[in-house]
Amino acid sequence: MTSTEQRAEGAGPFTTRFIWQPPSGGTAVWESRPARRRGTLSVRPSGAPAGQDISVDDLTLGRLRRLNAIAATAFIIGGALFTAGAAVAQLGSGDATTCASIYFAGGLFFNTGGYVSLLQVVNAPRHEPGGEGRLVTGDWRWWSYEPTRVDWLSTLVLFAGTLVFAINLLDSFLKGLSVQQVNRLIWTPDVIGCLLFLISGHLAFVEICHRAWPCLRRRSLGWWIVAVNQLGSVLFMISALAAYTRPATGSLINADIANWTTLTGAFCFSIGGFLQLYERP
Repeated sequence: MTSTEQRAEGAGPFTTRFIWQPPSGGTAVWESRPARRRGTLSVRPSGAPAGQDISVDDLTLGRLRRLNAIAATAFIIGGALFTAGAAVAQLGSGDATTCASIYFAGGLFFNTGGYVSLLQVVNAPRHEPGGEGRLVTGDWRWWSYEPTRVDWLSTLVLFAGTLVFAINLLDSFLKGLSVQQVNRLIWTPDVIGCLLFLISGHLAFVEICHRAWPCLRRRSLGWWIVAVNQLGSVLFMISALAAYTRPATGSLINADIANWTTLTGAFCFSIGGFLQLYERP
């Protein structure tokens, strides 16, 4: 096969789209996100005016649907609980233990959504470059190590971010902390978790845009999911920065900004989860 008959696209070491000519002729196109989310790739036979999507077997489609539904539902509930926690902090009683309990419950759902998102990648159908246009499904796995795959790296960083948030949420139950301890045990994990969310979102843009910088694809549901979630990550980071406790005064930089950006950021993740329900096979 000559270089004109196959082409890999992506950013850096990551291949997010692969185009090749199957032995039987025509053109096959594999894209990372449609393949792992919907279990499809596009094949255009020789002389045909347009390509058609080729799906994996029904057993694999059922697996993809279940994983997608679990991850999406987890992010919807987790985002809703974080929204409720921020609302209580800003508009309700403001009781620290009540808010921490709501946030912690939401964090468990974010943990679930993050890990199931990783499972979606680990168990995604794989393509066969240079072969006939089809996807192959392997045995079920609970873990893999594939750092050259941008979707694997993106979901791993996302899952790591939810785990770091868990440290922040657990530490928020501690009483009698000094300002320095609050900033070290609660604020620092919060900022690190937000940073990991932002990195994960950028890698998700790399996957869907096939380049190192974000793109605009208003007709792509996958793009909207990535964009809404990344907006939520930006708002979470603003919230974290506003929640820094000043050593001199013992007060937050701006509690109102911290609460409102947490509320709106969490709502973005709920919207992203709702949209994800429709990105099923």
